[in-house]
Amino acid sequence: MADTSDKTKTLPYGVAEQLRTPEEMAAYLDAWLDEAPDDAAGIARALGDIARAKGMASKLR
Repeated sequence: MADTSDKTKTLPYGVAEQLRTPEEMAAYLDAWLDEAPDDAAGIARALGDIARAKGMASKLR
């Protein structure tokens, strides 16, 4: 029987926590627009990530 105590635990990844500067935010949005310009849901998600990142950054000031 397999030992289940060695299972890898994962955590959700929050990209907004990684977007710290306006340049990083712009690059992130540019990447979405370059890679999937017709993915309206993905672009909306990217804009939401940027909005969350801006909110996080304003709390640090």
